[in-house]
Amino acid sequence: MRKCKQEMADELLPLLGINIGQDRNRDSDSEDDGDESEGDDRMEEEEEEEENEEVEEEKKSKSKPEKNKKQKIERKKDNIHMTFDQALPVSHSYLGDDLEELRGRTVLDENCTVTLPIVQLPGMVLVPGQTIPLHLFHQHTVAMIKDNSSTIANIGTTAEIYSVKDETDDHTGLSSIRVKARGRQRFEILETKRSPTGILMAKVAILPEKNFLLGARPDSHCKFCCRPEEGVVTHTAVDRNGQVLASISMLNNRQINKFTSAYCTPWPPWVYEMYDPELVVERIKKELQQWNNTLNPEKLPNDAIELSYWVAQNLPLDDTRRLNLLSLNNAIQRLRCALSIIQKCSVLCCKDCNVPISHKTEVFCMSVEGPLGAYVNPGGHIHETLTVYKVQNVDLIGRPTKEHSWFPGYAWTIAQCKSCNSHLGWRFTATKRNLTPEKFYGITRASVVPGLEQQDEENEWMPSL
Repeated sequence: MRKCKQEMADELLPLLGINIGQDRNRDSDSEDDGDESEGDDRMEEEEEEEENEEVEEEKKSKSKPEKNKKQKIERKKDNIHMTFDQALPVSHSYLGDDLEELRGRTVLDENCTVTLPIVQLPGMVLVPGQTIPLHLFHQHTVAMIKDNSSTIANIGTTAEIYSVKDETDDHTGLSSIRVKARGRQRFEILETKRSPTGILMAKVAILPEKNFLLGARPDSHCKFCCRPEEGVVTHTAVDRNGQVLASISMLNNRQINKFTSAYCTPWPPWVYEMYDPELVVERIKKELQQWNNTLNPEKLPNDAIELSYWVAQNLPLDDTRRLNLLSLNNAIQRLRCALSIIQKCSVLCCKDCNVPISHKTEVFCMSVEGPLGAYVNPGGHIHETLTVYKVQNVDLIGRPTKEHSWFPGYAWTIAQCKSCNSHLGWRFTATKRNLTPEKFYGITRASVVPGLEQQDEENEWMPSL
């Protein structure tokens, strides 16, 4: 087993750009403060002990439900007093502080066709509103141009650069570029071709946002669009002296509301309730809050379109399901589709061997953008990483290191599946005192799939629309 781990570590070296077998004392000789060095020594001495504790806690949690409840209460306290700055992961400070900020924004008209260069990023499906860091090298660009075997999806998202740094190595003459970009608008690829320089160009159509129920509502619908509490019609009878003799509610709030005029259409009120933006948004937030208390409904977008993209970005979906969400031209359809997935999903499983890795209640937000974010390593590889409190069936490889950490103040250790030895992500451990959470895991989206209840292999479950 030790040999297998070492071989796995050697294979990951080019991917991570880090010597995971480096000397322990390297961190203690760095220019970091004393607390961080002391934290590193403490992590190395207690690493095996913590792993044993996790195994024991996992066994006890299965036999003691009351302990799970206690742990959730403690976790809620930790989240309230979280000392980590959740804005740091979004800044991607590991890329450096010398990037040039760009101003302005380009918004393309819906249904228009434009020609854009296509950048293929393995394991990455960009969503509107999502921040993406890039570290591109000349040799990576050449390899991407030569690789014609990869399949191109017909749905994509435009990326607008807001920070950039272009530089050339004086010794090797190789150029590289560090970029921060943000997803903007969905598009559909109509045709592709190679330019004389080898760059893949595509003619795309900017996809619109449609409201397919707008034309089904009669003109009188707007007249009855009142809040439920405003739908009560009360009549009172008074005597000559102004004393109230009787007060009668002729119609209550269940009889007149914003769905009343649906009786003038071919569809009953419950159809409109299923597709009402306010009600669907409320149901999504309620379901997410049941996952974990860190998914605070007040911090989630209220707009249906923005929330649909937030959910598409932060759900640990495989590429196929995420692309299916992006292909829908209606925010309510995207939310209803995501809602059915949220209700079905209970655990996260290894993509290769399907063993359970983490439970959905362990998902939490380490970043202001949500529990799942895109990060880039020194080798230029992008990893969409989901943060969870605890995992199971996971082994650790190598020693903790702070080098190029995506979460400042935390050291990372490689994590792999205990069953199939596939790479799952990393464990992050605090290197400073009083930094909470003390530890957590970053699981890559490409390495896990949502475990869907009542899934039949012969009749594969599909989300309801």
